[in-house]
Amino acid sequence: MKSIDPAALSVKENYKVLTGSIIPRPIAFVTTLSTEGVLNAAPFSYFNALTSDPPLIAISIGRKDGVKKDTSRNAEALGEFVVHIPDETYIEAVNMTAANLGPEESEVELAQLTPVHSVKVKVPGIAEAKIRMECVVEEIKPLGGTKEKPATDLLIGRVVHYHIKDELYHEGRIDAEKLRPVGRLAGTNYAKIGETFSLERPE
Repeated sequence: MKSIDPAALSVKENYKVLTGSIIPRPIAFVTTLSTEGVLNAAPFSYFNALTSDPPLIAISIGRKDGVKKDTSRNAEALGEFVVHIPDETYIEAVNMTAANLGPEESEVELAQLTPVHSVKVKVPGIAEAKIRMECVVEEIKPLGGTKEKPATDLLIGRVVHYHIKDELYHEGRIDAEKLRPVGRLAGTNYAKIGETFSLERPE
């Protein structure tokens, strides 16, 4: 077995080990609204649920040379954002939103996705998503790098409203096979849900 000290690796090499090992990763497809009213959208695969009481989710949003991305900046300015769960039916459009656009350009328009009004936040969601979560900012915590130039913003959001397609929701549970979620692997690779199995927890 290979034994590696992360301190001996470059940032890029650590990234490759982490993203190649922690798989598949759920993807947060996030919409935010700029102070100028531009609807921004971007996918992030450093994402997961934190707690259910209250319902909190976390997204790690990398900076470029210490500069915040539009998603972090917009979420901080407005205090709101919407998270969508990408699925097989629109994953190619989600991928298009990873394009490096300026803050005055909308990735939603580029990908020809359909904005839809939210219930409790000002930020629109995306109609193509089978699941979306309206969120308010709980905390934004700079991480990594140096104090003067953090590497990442950890965006923690409190879910204030769920939108779930009727066919997915039954007796409080989500049907994963009907959702057909897509997970992130390393490089340009993604994963579909594939075969599933159950294991009972020991008492």
